Amino acid sequence: MLLQNRITVVHGGSGAVGSAVARAYAREGAEVHLTGRTRATLEDVAHSIRDEGGIAHVAVLDAVDRDAVERHAAAVADQSGGIDVCFNATFNDDIQGTPLVDMRVGDVMQPVAKAVTTSFTVATAAARHMVGRGSGVILVMAGGREAIPNLGGSHVAWAALAGLCRQLAAELGPQGVRVAWLLSPGSPEPDEPDPEPPVCCCRGARATSMSPTRPSSPRPTGPLR
Repeated sequence: MLLQNRITVVHGGSGAVGSAVARAYAREGAEVHLTGRTRATLEDVAHSIRDEGGIAHVAVLDAVDRDAVERHAAAVADQSGGIDVCFNATFNDDIQGTPLVDMRVGDVMQPVAKAVTTSFTVATAAARHMVGRGSGVILVMAGGREAIPNLGGSHVAWAALAGLCRQLAAELGPQGVRVAWLLSPGSPEPDEPDPEPPVCCCRGARATSMSPTRPSSPRPTGPLR
């Protein structure tokens, strides 16, 4: 198994993307820690993982609450011995369907502020427990490169996430922690074939010295240490 004995944290773990990632991690042998704002839906995901023989834990928190995220990361590290992978799949509260010229500033900035705040909060909380071990992977779910009409602030948020991840990678890479942002080409309709796999833009030092163990899809284009 690719993630045997790895400790993973999935923020937004009850959503469509977060739950799929959590199940994939568990199938590959990882211990999964799920966070979100609604216990019932988190427990549903955790039960499905346990029913398949996996290990899953649930914590209710809001990813914009830095103190809560820090406490959770510390508890996971203390309980499990560290954090190997942190994945952020929280919802950005996007407001779409209206041209920018007709939108209020607050509506455009809402997903930008939410995306940057949650990604900064969960990444830095996990990184504090990764740098001491000299390894770890931080993954952020973003969107595509292409601008599409009427997306509101969504594309602006994705661009901001790329900048945040580059900065984090520049600072954390030399300490053995990799940072990657996943660019989704979009989701198919129920009767459409799956799109091409997501493009992963990542930076980080010491990639050539890392071992072949790596997180399952979505994953960075390189192995975990």
